[in-house]
Amino acid sequence: MDRSFDILHFAFLSFQSSVVTRVNVAFGVALVSMLMCHPVLAQSSPQSVTDLVAKDHPNDVGTTLDVSWSLSPDDDPDADPPAVSTYHILRKREGDAEFTKVGEVPLQSTSFTDKNVERKQAYLYQVVAVGPGGESAAVTTTEAATPVMEWFRTDRGWLAVFVLLICTAVTTFIVIAKSGRELYIRNIPGLEAVDEAVGRATEMGRACLFVPGIQDINDIQTVAGITVLSRVASLTAEYGARLEVPTARSLVMTTARETVEASYLAEGRPDAYRKDDIYYLTDEQFGYAAAVTGTITREKPAACFYMGTFYAESLLLAETANGVGAIQVAGTAEPAQLPFFVAACDYTLIGEEFFAASAYLSGEPIQLGSLRGQDVGKLLVAALVLIGCGVATWGSVAANTELVGGEMAASLMSFLQDNVLGSKGFLP
Repeated sequence: MDRSFDILHFAFLSFQSSVVTRVNVAFGVALVSMLMCHPVLAQSSPQSVTDLVAKDHPNDVGTTLDVSWSLSPDDDPDADPPAVSTYHILRKREGDAEFTKVGEVPLQSTSFTDKNVERKQAYLYQVVAVGPGGESAAVTTTEAATPVMEWFRTDRGWLAVFVLLICTAVTTFIVIAKSGRELYIRNIPGLEAVDEAVGRATEMGRACLFVPGIQDINDIQTVAGITVLSRVASLTAEYGARLEVPTARSLVMTTARETVEASYLAEGRPDAYRKDDIYYLTDEQFGYAAAVTGTITREKPAACFYMGTFYAESLLLAETANGVGAIQVAGTAEPAQLPFFVAACDYTLIGEEFFAASAYLSGEPIQLGSLRGQDVGKLLVAALVLIGCGVATWGSVAANTELVGGEMAASLMSFLQDNVLGSKGFLP
């Protein structure tokens, strides 16, 4: 009985082992088949790039090199999955042992710009194609590339022409002004009203208030405001009116005092100069605005001048002075504040007029010549804009209506975009 049981047990174990072995074999065959058939796992490393070249980048200061190559034969963006996903760029100095990765670019890229190299140092480059199947063999440049600084940027030739024309115009007008010939400068009503405002204050026996903005003396608008202050001070000295100048910066106070004193001295009235009428209040914006509006309300000046940089306090000052019936002349280059001055003041110098005040009031030949030369530059820019708009319009109309000249207009537009305004050089 026991013998028969042992025989049956041995037979069962043999059958179980055979079944497990067959299942394991079948599973192994299926796994191998799946690995061989899967498109990603069965993929091999991509082929290397060709025609690798490194050279100096043109029109720079000697800190850039350009690396270019031909695509790997396996670089196919339509493949699923693509055999090449990126290109790794490696670099080393000539004489060093190892390459270091400096960047990577996506598939279908054939160039790389290295902007982090040292001038007059030779470099070698490698490019490696990388994909799901691994990396290709590295390809190394056969010749080292050295970045060099160019003395002139040939892609900015037209800019040099425009600068030369403007400089020539400025020099010519300065020479004309120094020769004694009168240069035409259009009338600026806001500056002509300065005489009227100071004269009215003198007749009424009330003061003139000059506010030079809330920025320091290093602000260009503050400097322009001090120039106008010189003119106002000369008039108050001549007419015998009182001039009061509250400032928001200590350096502006010092500059204003010296300017007013010089103007009074030039008019032969140094005894009429009152140092204490030019004073410092506070750097805090609305604290300064509150102090000035309080002065306007108490003293009721007949003329108020706002020349400089202003922000939210502009309307507070202008409305307060408008309430006491003062003539107001404002000047600023802050676009957001101009509407408030225009609405509340009698005269407003807008942007360029404000900066032209120095030349307009002084009549100094160098300043007048510079002002006229800048006008020539503005005319050149305006002419270029008009030519570009005209050519673009003609090209569009000719293309849609099959008129003659469409190709010529397109070529000219391309020249303006790529050569005059772009970086493709002086000529096509």
